[in-house]
Amino acid sequence: MSAQHSAQHPDPARLCHAAAARLAADADPDRLADRFATVSRRHRLAAGRLWIERVPAGLALTRRDAELARPLPAGGPDLRAVLLRHDDGTDLVLVARRHAIGRHRLGTLLTELTALTDPALTDSAPTDPAHTSAADSPAVELSSGDDAGDAGWLRGDPGVDRTAVHTVAVPTGTDLSALVAAVGAVLARYRGVRRPRVGAVVGERLTVVAVPVDGGARDLLATAGPGSPWPAPGTPAQAGLLDVEVGALDADSTADTYRPCLAPVWPLTLALAGSTLTCHHRTAGWAADLVEAFARQVVRVLGQVVADPDRTLDDCDPLGDADRAAIVALGRGPGELPAPKDTIHDRIARHAATHPDAPAVSCAGERLTYGELDDRARRVARALAARGVAPGDRVGVCLDRSVDLVAVLLGVLRAGAAYVPVDPAYPVDRIRYTVEDSTVALLVGAGGVDAADLTGAGPPADRLGAGPSAEGSGPAEPHVGGPDDPAYVIYTSGSTGRPKGVRVPHRNVLALVDATAADFGLGPHDTWTMFHSSAFDFSVWEIWGCLLTGGHLVVVPHLVVRSPGEFHALLAAERVTVLNQTPSAFAQLLDVDRRAADPLAVRLVVFGGEPLDARMLTGWYDRHPEPDCRVVNMFGITETTVHVTAQTLDRGLALAGSRSVGRALPGWRVYVLDPVGRLLPPGAAGEIHVGGAGVADGYLHRPELTAERFRPDPFSGGRMYRSGDRGRLLPDGRLEHLGRLDNQVKVRGYRIELDEIRQVLLDDPAAFAVAVVVETGAEAADTRLHAYVVLADAAGSVAELRRRAARLLPDYMVPATITALPALPLTANGKLDAARLPAPATATAAPASAPADDAGLDERIRAIWQRVLGAEVGPEDNFFDLGGNSLLALRLLRELRDQGLADLTPRHLYLHQTVRGLAEAIGAAR
Repeated sequence: MSAQHSAQHPDPARLCHAAAARLAADADPDRLADRFATVSRRHRLAAGRLWIERVPAGLALTRRDAELARPLPAGGPDLRAVLLRHDDGTDLVLVARRHAIGRHRLGTLLTELTALTDPALTDSAPTDPAHTSAADSPAVELSSGDDAGDAGWLRGDPGVDRTAVHTVAVPTGTDLSALVAAVGAVLARYRGVRRPRVGAVVGERLTVVAVPVDGGARDLLATAGPGSPWPAPGTPAQAGLLDVEVGALDADSTADTYRPCLAPVWPLTLALAGSTLTCHHRTAGWAADLVEAFARQVVRVLGQVVADPDRTLDDCDPLGDADRAAIVALGRGPGELPAPKDTIHDRIARHAATHPDAPAVSCAGERLTYGELDDRARRVARALAARGVAPGDRVGVCLDRSVDLVAVLLGVLRAGAAYVPVDPAYPVDRIRYTVEDSTVALLVGAGGVDAADLTGAGPPADRLGAGPSAEGSGPAEPHVGGPDDPAYVIYTSGSTGRPKGVRVPHRNVLALVDATAADFGLGPHDTWTMFHSSAFDFSVWEIWGCLLTGGHLVVVPHLVVRSPGEFHALLAAERVTVLNQTPSAFAQLLDVDRRAADPLAVRLVVFGGEPLDARMLTGWYDRHPEPDCRVVNMFGITETTVHVTAQTLDRGLALAGSRSVGRALPGWRVYVLDPVGRLLPPGAAGEIHVGGAGVADGYLHRPELTAERFRPDPFSGGRMYRSGDRGRLLPDGRLEHLGRLDNQVKVRGYRIELDEIRQVLLDDPAAFAVAVVVETGAEAADTRLHAYVVLADAAGSVAELRRRAARLLPDYMVPATITALPALPLTANGKLDAARLPAPATATAAPASAPADDAGLDERIRAIWQRVLGAEVGPEDNFFDLGGNSLLALRLLRELRDQGLADLTPRHLYLHQTVRGLAEAIGAAR
């Protein structure tokens, strides 16, 4: 049942409460029936009669619980009384509608009915139903309105909504203020807020208190304002209020059992009776083990509050040493890995020696065996040494996708150097920045130099950055190195406006493969694709995950990557078994796979790079059943060596839209910490920190940033990386990824700092102020970046600003639109008010009307472009200058095909980027 539906049409059980008392076995049922009639008249209740039933002694407890849990039917009396007689005694059970008979009144009724001597009862002295007193009926109801609607913050059974009970003892001296303070302090940790809202019920009235965690518990309720009555049936629940309730009958009541709600109004209900705290919870809201943990934490804080009411709540520790040890163990991957003692190239060389004829790498018809790959890498290493590359140097590699790209990367490692991958599709200025910042000794591939310069006897490669020029034959066998040597430096987007290089050693890559090979069944029987750019860390997993396990790596050409149809055909032709994809790319492949006749041999799909909406997988499972193809969702970061966790998905998790990214890999550790670095309990959301085998060596030439993000691991030793990602651990050790905490986003699988784009635009003298926002849509292709600028000169050109950005940024970082504004809207605190930014300039253009049936080809193409781009399009406008990207290009081509205009591949659009150019190409083909 949805939250909205349950608010408008409440379950009757959630609006009823119940109490029971044990009477002597010889209690006279007729006398009790008369007493019930008298008490009902006195209280002016239309309660009907006392129901009397004889039950077998063995079923007495079961029947008592059943009567306590049975709500009143809609439209009936406000009170039901049942007397259960059995050999061990007599139980009296009362069930009442809470809005009509409140907690205090219910306790009074039970006391009057079970008194050993008749009270002076008259029909003329009704009890005031509005009577309330803090002394009569202390109760607390707690919530955190800062996170309203996050009903699943502690997960239980998603399918069935039952009520379960857990009981725990509380310290002597617990009062209402202490209870409010303790639960507020624990909720503050779970919610990540400083003033959790707590609804305190005094008598039958409900008062909302903001519990300041920077204050103490003494007299916490003294400042509470007047409350409101308990809501009547049909009254919608207050949005964001009341996750937890704590209540009890009067201290002098004869009740031995009280249930504040027969089905909790909110996910958890805590009922206090004397020194016992009973936790009632809906299994669809809270998992039983989390309820027990939450109750323990409340009791632990209660002890600290009772001992020192003036103690700052934020200083109260809900976790004991045993709790912390259990949480740390929960986030640790299964088993430990032996530390690698060799290098990437050592292992590949050993495999080449034993399996020289096994297929290693192929691309566009060219194939290398392991023996040939090893020989080519050896010649690369000798050539690098001849050109002055020494162990410990960095070598830039800027080559198109080919078998030589892989051979050069392996050769750099054999030379004892670290490779710095640079995508040749990047703008020249970004390539130059990467090369200069990394101080490479040599750049392979720049200035028209290709891999043949190092694999044959060609001229020396152009060099940028540091490093003396050298010629010579080089040593016969280059330096081998060890596991702690850097293997590569990959540049990621940076919030300072410049990318930052992440330095990763051999041992991390070897640990990643060692941690996954057995579980994933990786081996020489597998064929992988290298789908991603070598400058994207997903390629580290693709290249070395394949070659270190003896697989065959198929390098996917650049234009095939951008054509899902061609890529699907390649997967089928090469019998690829291990496929690695970002969800954005896989969504396009799914569309082709649904229509393809060729079956795929894929047995393992690994997702990474961006959050996965698991619901997209249901169609994949139709064609590729779970026993035939394993699907794994992995969370990872460049700074923690590609992957950290793994979650095997099935149809059930896909249908549920699971956000789990699984447990930590063997050798990896995951922690969820609050803003000051304290360990959070399972179910509480905070910042993900990663420790263990995958933590990189730090940022190149950025000691301050390295110290800020790579911190000592106080829980297990070593270092941990502060990810900037939000998540929570589940009770079984799985991690849920909940997005970013900062200004970082994922677009088409790439990690992007919006501040880097903003800084590039601000560096242009024409821009006075800049804001960059991301627009997400139902499909990955709809995710677009939009920039807003205040021009320093009214004559400034937005078009020129965008052209400059395109020269400095990769295409996936270039804003789809740049909108000029007279000023950026600000909040009262002087921060950007993103909600007040207008619609992007080109997106406001009116969509083109449907072309006439006899319209020309160019007009029909233009109408499709306008629908896809959401902007006016002229015949000479460039598709990519208008915000088009590879995903939108696929949508455009699909529409052209569906309308019978042309069946094109992305290659055509990259060659003909205007309406007129594409129309002429289609016309010529016809």
